[in-house]
Amino acid sequence: MRAESAITFPPTLAAGANPATGELATAGLPLRATQTAGDDLGALLYSGTGQQNQQGNKTPRSIWGLDPQQLHTRYWAAHGVQVVRQGEPSEIVRHAELFLLADSGSLALFSLTPLMDALNWIKPQVLFVRLHDAHERPYRENVVTDDAERFVRFQRIYDASSHLARVALTPDREIAQLWQSAPDPLTGWRRLRRFIRRHDRATQTVEGAVYAANVDREVAFFLHDLLTLWKRPDSTVLRATAGGTELWKDPQTTIDSTAKFIGPVWVGAGRSVEAGATVIGPAVIWDHPDHRPPIEEFQWLDIEPTEPPEEPNPRAGSVFDRASKRLFDAAFAILAILFTLPLYPFIMLAIWFEDGRPFFFSHRRETLGGREFPCVKFRSMRKDAEKMKDALRAKNQADGPQFFMEKDPRLTRVGAFLRRYNLDELPQFFNVLAGQMSVVGPRPSPHSENQFCPPWREARLSVRPGITGLWQIKRTRRDGTDFQEWIKYDIEYVEKRTFWLDLNIIFRTFSVMLGKVSGS
Repeated sequence: MRAESAITFPPTLAAGANPATGELATAGLPLRATQTAGDDLGALLYSGTGQQNQQGNKTPRSIWGLDPQQLHTRYWAAHGVQVVRQGEPSEIVRHAELFLLADSGSLALFSLTPLMDALNWIKPQVLFVRLHDAHERPYRENVVTDDAERFVRFQRIYDASSHLARVALTPDREIAQLWQSAPDPLTGWRRLRRFIRRHDRATQTVEGAVYAANVDREVAFFLHDLLTLWKRPDSTVLRATAGGTELWKDPQTTIDSTAKFIGPVWVGAGRSVEAGATVIGPAVIWDHPDHRPPIEEFQWLDIEPTEPPEEPNPRAGSVFDRASKRLFDAAFAILAILFTLPLYPFIMLAIWFEDGRPFFFSHRRETLGGREFPCVKFRSMRKDAEKMKDALRAKNQADGPQFFMEKDPRLTRVGAFLRRYNLDELPQFFNVLAGQMSVVGPRPSPHSENQFCPPWREARLSVRPGITGLWQIKRTRRDGTDFQEWIKYDIEYVEKRTFWLDLNIIFRTFSVMLGKVSGS
């Protein structure tokens, strides 16, 4: 007898033999019911790194023409993140919002949300991410066969699971190129620490999962988790076609109408699922080795979902809710003004030394019911900023009606400092005191921006705009590329707003601000 690792099962995909029929089931898929094109589809689920074509040549396994590492790259691209590895000749694309710096032997999955506060508020050139992989993988099961390849039993092998790994995130293309050109990961990490100043670096630990790209069992875990996380692979995989609620198939796939699919299932090119078959996911049926399709490129600017958002449904607060919120805003604004007023002379003096008067700048914004008001800030730009804006409009980098330039020449040195720590917004507490704004609410916007999305405009103008809000603490994209999220979180706030949500947003805003100060 000998142990074979041709079929390896994650513990979450328990496999076994039906004692009544002798039928071997893999991920809930009976082999007897799924034989097609000369292969056991059951043996194609998460197994091995290669398969033989009709000429007897071993070819790498793929789904829709992509191997597991390429699927990993496409998954992150769907989130606006380009994966950059050493030695890969791929171009560092201009339209990526972030670059994920990883070594060539690992596949990482984690949530960006807990990291975006640091990226958007502290704004480090590189964020080192320590991934704590706490996935329980206490054992694996290998199939034991005899010399005639007949099934004998399963062999359970236990091993350790929890470990730490690291990746890095950066919005800077030059840093991504620096990492890509390194001959190995160790040299890459040393380069990042050597060439990037300490105050331009940050480190954060999050829960995540890291998989070894060269270990079949780890790749199986990766695919299992990827299918669970990635609901819309068609965003960056053009061949992925929806065949049901959680079924994604290749255009060259044949599926009988009576076949059943439970859970997320991906079916590759050249495969067929016959009548009566039941596939229980998460499961991948690889491309047939003789029908592996060519890799289709995608455009970074075309990865936004095409489905229109639902009409917003603003929460209708009671008279008591509105009165209590107004009372809280007034009390909070008075305390904030008393606490920050000693800073005003120093900020005004710094503005005067660099660029003279005026100290304040006001811009017309819309508040409750569409009424306009002068939103007051400390001046952070040159006196002729509005005139320069017309000349710079062709260089606008924003993805919406707002204006944004990463290196805006109108910004003064004092203004850059004020914006880094949000000190330019301190005078807005006077707007709160006057009843024109709230402490928490949607971001204040002018009519010229609000008019581009009427449903969003009506929803967000059903409440007063805020100094901070849900968008500021939950955004996952960089400045200038986040208009869709701006709409999303503004609508989410007006639909779910409560006093306790306001307190949570204020607390998280203070936490981020303290992190900025301590990080500098």
